[in-house]
Amino acid sequence: MLGCSGVQAWSSKQVADWLREQGFSAYVDLLCTQHRVDGTSLLCLTEHDLRSPPLQLPLLGDIKRLALALRKLQRQHSPSHTPSTDFRANGSKYCYRNDRFGGDYRQCNGVATVTAVMEQHCHGYSNGKYKHRWSQLEPEGWKTILSLVYVTLVFGITSFVMVLVHERVPDMHTYPPLPDIFLDSVPRIPWAFVMAEACALALGYILLLVLLLHKHRSILFRRLCSLMGSVFLLRCVTMFVTSLSVPGNHLQCSGKMYGDIWSKLLRALEIWVRMGMSMTGMHTCGDYMFSGHTVVLTMLNFFITEYTPRKWHILHTLSWVLNLFGIFFILAAHEHYSIDVFLAFYITTRLFLYYHTLANTHAYQHSRRARIWFPMFSFFECNVSGPVPSEYCWPFSRPAFMKTLIG
Repeated sequence: MLGCSGVQAWSSKQVADWLREQGFSAYVDLLCTQHRVDGTSLLCLTEHDLRSPPLQLPLLGDIKRLALALRKLQRQHSPSHTPSTDFRANGSKYCYRNDRFGGDYRQCNGVATVTAVMEQHCHGYSNGKYKHRWSQLEPEGWKTILSLVYVTLVFGITSFVMVLVHERVPDMHTYPPLPDIFLDSVPRIPWAFVMAEACALALGYILLLVLLLHKHRSILFRRLCSLMGSVFLLRCVTMFVTSLSVPGNHLQCSGKMYGDIWSKLLRALEIWVRMGMSMTGMHTCGDYMFSGHTVVLTMLNFFITEYTPRKWHILHTLSWVLNLFGIFFILAAHEHYSIDVFLAFYITTRLFLYYHTLANTHAYQHSRRARIWFPMFSFFECNVSGPVPSEYCWPFSRPAFMKTLIG
């Protein structure tokens, strides 16, 4: 822990270390690299500075928490013999109270130090009790296990619905492919669908590496399972309520009856085990509205770009290229209508952004409306106090004999 006795002597690097300790790693580059904030300027920062240009932090929750941390640091650094008068004159120096930002400040020659601050800790509603909120993010592995169970069940339900819609696929002679501006304009590429799945696998391996090295991997994996399960559960509804005709004559699909319930369950298990991928030899019909492959591509891309540092431009560009090329290959293979892919991309991106907006807005997580309309979100995110910083660490501890040799 950095000491407070010599804050004015801190360099920008020490300020960066303090920000990381407080859980504000996302703003180290902005404050310490771009604006060269050192110890002296750190003590002068106010909530107004955080809100206004050139800093202008984007998230209200971060502004409030960082302002509270600054007030505590300024109070600890202020001398205990500071007079309590509202105004005094001492040569060229002047001091006055400043209550503009909810605390009791003394401003001397433009430098603000806190003499009395009402420490208001953020609280969160969880399991019927209010809890103290800090920047420390707990992994809560048991919730992550529940999210894994949830997404596994959803994938099983999706596989069973795919069996049902295959039985109801419209006859190709009676219901030919619908007009589609992209499919009618671009000739079919036979190997394109396998390339789309290859793009998804590449994104999956990248995200797996990010999850493995990320300090808060448990929270990230929980969010991935929660969002993926919710989108695919919505896909089950859209597939089941309306059956579209096949998008291309090359598919040679027709309604196939699987007999009794056990035959359907065995077919669903086969789809689930092979993950519904054509490169594993799985071919299905009728599951068009909306594209599951596009959902996976887009979700993996957004998680990679969200939970890696902004300066990793090459990785973000590669992720977007794989996402967009994967979408193009799906359409070039004539495996889905254009509307299937468009809606899949739109729904996935909106749910991702809505979820993270709510998760980063701490005040909304524990409201009654959130618990009613988004019970799973409120349950999973009740103890996450804002944006998850991009912090990385080695996931494996050193063996005991190595510690002995080194130590």
